[in-house]
Amino acid sequence: MNTKSTDPLRYIAGYAPELKAQVQSMIDKQSLESYLSKKYPDFHSVSSDKSLRDYVMDLKNQYMKKSAPLSKIAFDNKIHVVNNALGLHSYVSRVQGGKIKSNNEIRIGAVFKKAPEAFLRMIVVHELAHLKEKDHNKAFYQLCQHMLPDYHQLEFDMRLYLAQLELSHS
Repeated sequence: MNTKSTDPLRYIAGYAPELKAQVQSMIDKQSLESYLSKKYPDFHSVSSDKSLRDYVMDLKNQYMKKSAPLSKIAFDNKIHVVNNALGLHSYVSRVQGGKIKSNNEIRIGAVFKKAPEAFLRMIVVHELAHLKEKDHNKAFYQLCQHMLPDYHQLEFDMRLYLAQLELSHS
């Protein structure tokens, strides 16, 4: 199976061959889009950086009140799914006077401005988890599942969504 940049299966490259075969079958039958639209019919209305900030802060305050503050939350047109980034969490430390100041930022790929709400939530949960766990380790994924119990299924389905987007634009 080919995983060059125009192959929509690259989004699920690390998954089991059986799963990839099932997805390829759905692509061949042109049923992936209808599967996703039936499973995720509700799109969100978060379209501005301000509404994204409110959305992220609601989740942060619900699950991670004591975590580091966020200095910036925004949609970012420069984040390209092709580079395996859907969102970014950055942490910058600067010395100001005799103190170290740190800024945490969350940027979400602009592709999620028009996506099912469940996928936006999954990306936000992922980036929020990085406030406590920098690496993708067991503790990181446990935190993701604490905030979003079906995190792993949503991540897989979001990958299918990205594959479908690519197929729609080719």
